[in-house]
Parts: sequence; C-alpha cells; structure tokens
Amino acid sequence: MAALLIPRRNRGMRTRLGCLSHKSDSYNDFTAILPDKPNRALKRLSTEEATRWADSFDVLLSHKYGLAAFRAFLKTEFSEENLEFWLACEDFKKTRSAAKLASKAQRIFDEFIDVQAPREVNIDFQTRELTRRNVQEPSLSCFDQAQGKVHSLMEKDSYPRFLRSKIYTDLLSQTQRRLS
Repeated sequence: MAALLIPRRNRGMRTRLGCLSHKSDSYNDFTAILPDKPNRALKRLSTEEATRWADSFDVLLSHKYGLAAFRAFLKTEFSEENLEFWLACEDFKKTRSAAKLASKAQRIFDEFIDVQAPREVNIDFQTRELTRRNVQEPSLSCFDQAQGKVHSLMEKDSYPRFLRSKIYTDLLSQTQRRLS
C-alpha cells in the first residue's frame, strides 16, 4: 500500500512544481485579473485610463482595474501580501465600531505584521515594534507607519516593474487594439 502512495505523492508534487515553473507575467486572457466580467471590463477600460496608471502609483491604486492588474502582477512575484496589507489597512481606517477596532487590529497584526505571520510584510524592527505597541490600544492610525513603509516599498520597487511588465503592456495593447 505504501508503495502505491509514493508515486501519487511525487506526481502531485511534480504537478505543483510544474505550475510554479510555468508562472509568467504575461496575460493574453485577462479573466484572472479583471474583477467582473472580463470581456465587458476590457471594453469599458479605455487606453487613456490604463495609460493614466503610469502617472502615479496612487492613480493605479484608486482604479478598480488598475488595482486588479497590479494584484495579478504581484502574484507573479509572490509578493501580493504587500497589497493585501495595504488594502486591509485602508479598510481598517473605515471602522466606526470601537468594539470591532480591537479585533480587526489584532487580526491584521497577526496576519501581516507579527514575526512568522502567514503573510508577513517586510518592515523594519522599529516599525514592527511600534505597530505592536499601537495595537495594544488601537486607533484608526495604529498601522499608519507600517502601511506607509509598505506603500513606499511597493511604489519604489514593485510599481516600476509593473509598468514594464508584460501584464501591463499586454493590457495596454488590448485596449489600443479595440480602437483600431
């Protein structure tokens, strides 16, 4: 019986590793990155809108499809936790219930900030410790420094690579092709 399990386990591992080795930042089919019906979304996305994403990182983050395309790019780099943390902080700042504030703060800390967190973001020790103290008495601004560091990291590091990526250039090409 054990002899039969080994080949299956190896086959499964080979399949998983094969998927990783074929991961690419090229998209011909945008179904994976566009949040609603991709064909309709691509028809609504203008070349001008997609081009504006290159104006600033904040313009990209404020656009529904820009955010989706950037998330897809980060997945190809295995660094989507940065964007997920930033979005969790944005959502956290909208919390109006004092009762929910503490539990949300702890959840974000446990998921992204704590050492060995499942989706740990890359921040320095001082920022991590300041955030740890802030979460003890949470306020809407308790993640501001950590969120700022992660935003800056994405803006200086991931964003320029995104603008040069095949995901972005393919998306621009698709919107331009629609015009011709």
